[in-house]
Amino acid sequence: MKKTLFTVTCSILILILPFLSSLCQSDDQLTHAKPLSAGDTVISKGGVFALGFFSPNSSSTSLYLGIWYHNIPGHTVVWTANRDDPIAATSSPMLAITNSSDLVLSDSQGGSPWAVKINITSMGVAAVLLDTGNFVLMSPNGTCIWQSFDHPTDTILPGTRVYLSEKARVVRRLIAWKGPTDPSTGDFSLGLDPNSNLQLVIWHRIMPYLRLNILDDASVGGGIYQNTIFYEAIVGTSRDGFYYEFSVSGGSPYARLVLDHMGALRTLSWNNHSSWTTVFEHPASSCDVYASCGPFSYCDNTGAAATCRCLDGFESAGLDISSGCRRTKALKCGKQSHFVTLPKMKLPDKFVHVLNRSFDECTTECSNNCSCTAYAYTNLSSNGAMADQSNCLLWTGELVDTGKYSNNDENLYLRLANSPVRNGDLVKIILPIMVCVLILACIALGICKYKASKQKKTEIHNGPMIGYLSSSNEIGGEHVDFPFVTFEDIAAATDNFSDSKQIGSGGFGKVYKGILQVNTEVAIKRLIKGSRQGMEEFKNEIILIVRLQHKNLVRLLGCCIHGDERLLIYEYLPNKSLDAFLFDSTRQSVLDWPTRFQIIKGVARGLLYLHQDSRLTIIHRDLKPSNILLDSEMAPKISDFGMARIFGGNKQEAKTARVVGTYGYMSPEYVMGGVFSVKSDTYSFGVLLLEIVSGLKITSAQLVENFVSLTTYAWRLWADGKSTELMHSSFAESSSLHEVLRCIQVGLLCVQDRPDDRPLMSSVTFMLENDSALLPAPKQPTYFALQNFEAEESRENSVSTVTITTLEGR
Repeated sequence: MKKTLFTVTCSILILILPFLSSLCQSDDQLTHAKPLSAGDTVISKGGVFALGFFSPNSSSTSLYLGIWYHNIPGHTVVWTANRDDPIAATSSPMLAITNSSDLVLSDSQGGSPWAVKINITSMGVAAVLLDTGNFVLMSPNGTCIWQSFDHPTDTILPGTRVYLSEKARVVRRLIAWKGPTDPSTGDFSLGLDPNSNLQLVIWHRIMPYLRLNILDDASVGGGIYQNTIFYEAIVGTSRDGFYYEFSVSGGSPYARLVLDHMGALRTLSWNNHSSWTTVFEHPASSCDVYASCGPFSYCDNTGAAATCRCLDGFESAGLDISSGCRRTKALKCGKQSHFVTLPKMKLPDKFVHVLNRSFDECTTECSNNCSCTAYAYTNLSSNGAMADQSNCLLWTGELVDTGKYSNNDENLYLRLANSPVRNGDLVKIILPIMVCVLILACIALGICKYKASKQKKTEIHNGPMIGYLSSSNEIGGEHVDFPFVTFEDIAAATDNFSDSKQIGSGGFGKVYKGILQVNTEVAIKRLIKGSRQGMEEFKNEIILIVRLQHKNLVRLLGCCIHGDERLLIYEYLPNKSLDAFLFDSTRQSVLDWPTRFQIIKGVARGLLYLHQDSRLTIIHRDLKPSNILLDSEMAPKISDFGMARIFGGNKQEAKTARVVGTYGYMSPEYVMGGVFSVKSDTYSFGVLLLEIVSGLKITSAQLVENFVSLTTYAWRLWADGKSTELMHSSFAESSSLHEVLRCIQVGLLCVQDRPDDRPLMSSVTFMLENDSALLPAPKQPTYFALQNFEAEESRENSVSTVTITTLEGR
């Protein structure tokens, strides 16, 4: 451990060493000849803290090695050694210093759940418990070898400096207990944001729960108790990295900073009346919770009650502002825009820190970037590890986790469309414009009425024209401009639907390659007459795709209705569908690991857009390899939205009596109960991910005996520590083993039986793109292990009194 981490502690210990009569006789320490057994305690010299074995509740038979307050009733534990590996009370636990000077916790069964490895030959090493609550392993000459302050659990004590990062790498987190009487690793943790290294985050598993101030080498928290400045929390920098330091006035040890099992970061003081008093805590209000209001909205904490409001220039995107806001006027690259100043703001998350910029240069940087939606010039550090870094922060895309506080002095500069006009120019500009607009409006109205009456008399198949599609799925509305193409043009482009032009087929028809307009290659989907995709599904697919704009979604270019013929025209993707590579032994080698990983992340981003980032929540319901198309760069695009469903408002799930999809890719709750949600797509994505990694189909003849599906086979390999056996041999040399194993675990998390156990696609993309994020252990998928379903066109199936009468497979 670096010398700088121990300077203060070592200095204190060197001062007190002359007053120690003998290392082997003091009650505040352990030596080679004096181990610690169950029932024994080590008491700090001033009697403030005790070290020993404890049970978290009276009914527990498990023992933990920990440190607690000695002079306070009850066991207020501040540090635990073996939090995830308790020792049975009957196993005679012992903490001892070995011949190699290691500090080892062991039991009578030969187990060693915790140890500090030193491996030096010296009989003079001692472990001392200080009145600060620090448990220190020291050499005979007073050198600090190891200290518990460098390995906190859920508590920081006064005088503790916890290094959160070293050399720009996140190294340490504060991790809460699992429950009030369960010291094991819990769901909440406090640490440095690995994406920026500029802010502290309380995490709930892998998702942010609360963000604390951007680091600025200054106090990020303070409290007044009994009319005095009671405590101060400092975030600072040194040559070794970022640290978090907690100090108390007068040096009183009877205070602590705790991350509790509910995710609250609390500063507590002992009030001498047999209880701990909360002096300060995060979150202090609902505004503090991460993204408590939706994108482009902010939580206003300046009034009597916290309220979600839209940012200036935005309006509610739905019935509830908490779901987010949208621009009243769209930004367009190359068009003039202006910035409005929003004072007293909590700066949004997901910023980009730009180096070496003044305030004016920061403004110019955002103005010249078409994707920049906001900027700020904040109070970052100007010395230490933050030297040479400027205060310029930029945001692109959505603004999330924004708030307004009366005690905040940060300004957010938000970009809006249309530069404001000076009052002196308004009259000169507006009056002539109004006159011209009125004249032009009258002329345009007459022309539109004339064209509309003429258009009604024209049949669609008589020539190219522009039609309109509305959100009610009715052709003839006025919401979305969309081109119709004549049937004759399509027939000519496909050589009258020649077999030589056919490039694919599916449950609803065939797909042809054609050339329309100026040598534009297109893919034309011709629905089978009388196919299961009727007019409702046809219009549903048009309405959905024409509104969706994302690089990982296929683009719809036009459509045609001619008698009972219905055709859709898509952008042409030369590499066709994923299954053409994934399950073809002659083409599998084209998919090296970087390509497969790119496809996995691209599909995840496409689903995230459908579920969260588009205006309405869209459930695809038929995600599988044949519906993933690949462009010339092998980038994936999700296609076939005929079965997709829209959720509006706060709707989370729906139920249908008509279950449609493909066996193996449909989630258990959808197959057996007709219930679907965004978690149904998550399940399908998990299956797809496992197929991409293994090269096996969900129900593959290549699987070993006794495994009826890929999900149970993959889980068994993962549980046995043999996940590498699932990896397809064609990309073994090009693969990153860490990425492959991570993908397998993410896939297994997605195919868990219960929807609540599956992650949202926002969590999935985070797990795939952040290799430092901790992954929970997946539960065993039992659905396909218990039910041996077979793919067929339609069937009647009854499982546990749930009957499905119209199950359609594709």
